[in-house]
Amino acid sequence: MRRLKEIYPDYAGRVAFYAVNFDPTENAASIEAWRRQEGHPWPVAQPVGNVLPDLAVLIRSSKIALDGQGIITYRDGYGQGDAQIWRQVFERLAAP
Repeated sequence: MRRLKEIYPDYAGRVAFYAVNFDPTENAASIEAWRRQEGHPWPVAQPVGNVLPDLAVLIRSSKIALDGQGIITYRDGYGQGDAQIWRQVFERLAAP
């Protein structure tokens, strides 16, 4: 997330980015408090419906990028995705 804090502001107006929490023991208010405490500039969300199986999320800290048509264009797992990769992902998503 540290890398994203540095990169995301360059794309904030062009790419919608959400951190989605899947921990059933936490509610929206506690997630928002965590976001503020950590200084994350992006919104946080709670999943609805069958998001985990629909997106085949099998591990924590999954990273998934969806384009404007809802097609997965990037997927990675825990500890993956360096600054260069995130810039490439955001560039592709921000492209007209």
